[in-house]
Amino acid sequence: MIHRAGAPFFIDKMPNNFRHIGLIRMILPNAKIIDARRYPMSCCFSGFKQLFAEGQEFTYNIADAGQYYRDYVELMEHWDQVLPGFVLRVMHENVVADLEAEVRRMLEFCGLPFEEACLEFHKTERLVRTPSSEQVRQPIYTTGLQQWQHFEQWLDPLKAALGDHVRREYGLE
Repeated sequence: MIHRAGAPFFIDKMPNNFRHIGLIRMILPNAKIIDARRYPMSCCFSGFKQLFAEGQEFTYNIADAGQYYRDYVELMEHWDQVLPGFVLRVMHENVVADLEAEVRRMLEFCGLPFEEACLEFHKTERLVRTPSSEQVRQPIYTTGLQQWQHFEQWLDPLKAALGDHVRREYGLE
């Protein structure tokens, strides 16, 4: 397989994979799925300001980004009910607050041993071909957590699109 290049594992972190969890479970029953979730306002604003090459058209409109996030949350609730324990939810804010604890939790879920290098990911020299390629070259930082707040006065369409359930869950009322 081209993505693995002989390695025993590979990571596919495409944002749209959540739609395929049922299929993934059927064709790769030993797969480990990690739901890397971020506070909805931060997540949607981050996607909105990122120019993706293709496949993320929902990020071009802030209300569409909110609706897509809402759909994602609802589908993940479904997977939690029908495939309990198959998906590990990891909150970005928890990773920022306690990187080591969250790394250990993810590695345990995947059945992998802890390695200090996981905490020093920014020192890797491997090729990174994602929109976060610059971020992975620096340690975890907190400045992006609330970046959306500088633009809040223009984000009412996003808040509305997130819907009551998501707004309640994250205290956006």
